[in-house]
Amino acid sequence: MMNLFHNLSQQCSKTTTEMYSTSFSSAIKLLHPSLRTPVFNIYGFVRFADEIVDTFHQHNKEVLLLEFKEATYTALERKISLNPILHSFQLTVNQYKISQDLIAAFFKSMEMDLSKATYDCDGYKEYIYGSAEVVGLMCLYVFCEGDKVMYEKLKPSAQLLGAAFQKVNFLRDVKADYEQLSRTYFPEVDFTNFTPAMKRQIEDEIANDFAGAYKGIVELPMKARFGVYVAYKYYLSLFKKIKQTAPANILEQRIRIPNYSKLFIVAKAGVRSQFNIL
Repeated sequence: MMNLFHNLSQQCSKTTTEMYSTSFSSAIKLLHPSLRTPVFNIYGFVRFADEIVDTFHQHNKEVLLLEFKEATYTALERKISLNPILHSFQLTVNQYKISQDLIAAFFKSMEMDLSKATYDCDGYKEYIYGSAEVVGLMCLYVFCEGDKVMYEKLKPSAQLLGAAFQKVNFLRDVKADYEQLSRTYFPEVDFTNFTPAMKRQIEDEIANDFAGAYKGIVELPMKARFGVYVAYKYYLSLFKKIKQTAPANILEQRIRIPNYSKLFIVAKAGVRSQFNIL
């Protein structure tokens, strides 16, 4: 009967992913079936922590995050939790022996969101590592399925992909982050005077991240490559749309990729995959 609880918990993580991110859930479903559930489990965990710091304004977010953090480590140690999101996450962490250093870095970035409004260069790098790069590394543990040599080889590219995704999110969500949460992640960027030069400098940084990430994507195991490539193409398309948007307009609207464009991305990626020309 324990399998019933495992399955229920993992279904909660899958549902969480599907409700919060159609893009990521679609890309995860393109992974090999054996990889989908553990990646859903990682995303469900990350999403809940994000919700605490970004959304629960009417509650004591510091207390909620601390309780969630403590419950996470308890679940990892006991190998069970009555919180289905944490139970599914611990299943994945313990199965793939994901380093708890990554989890600690993730929580540190979440804690930074509770207190920091602006970042210098070092703080910016630390935040991106903990909030995004480590998520990519957790997934890489799953993709490599215990192959430590492959993990170390692909680690830099996985970090770059996570960083690229996060920086695109920063640009996409700048209106909400700046106006609603009073956050400015990019160092030395004044969004009251967001110039084309500032925007271009950020875009050059993201473009370099994407280029480095792509080199690792094509070396991923076949079971993971197509799904990760589609997620990469989703975000690359969003990035290209942001590049075409004037700085003032970025502050006025949230840039999106329509569903028909996402379908085209999947179809085109599928053709390229069949001919092994990702």
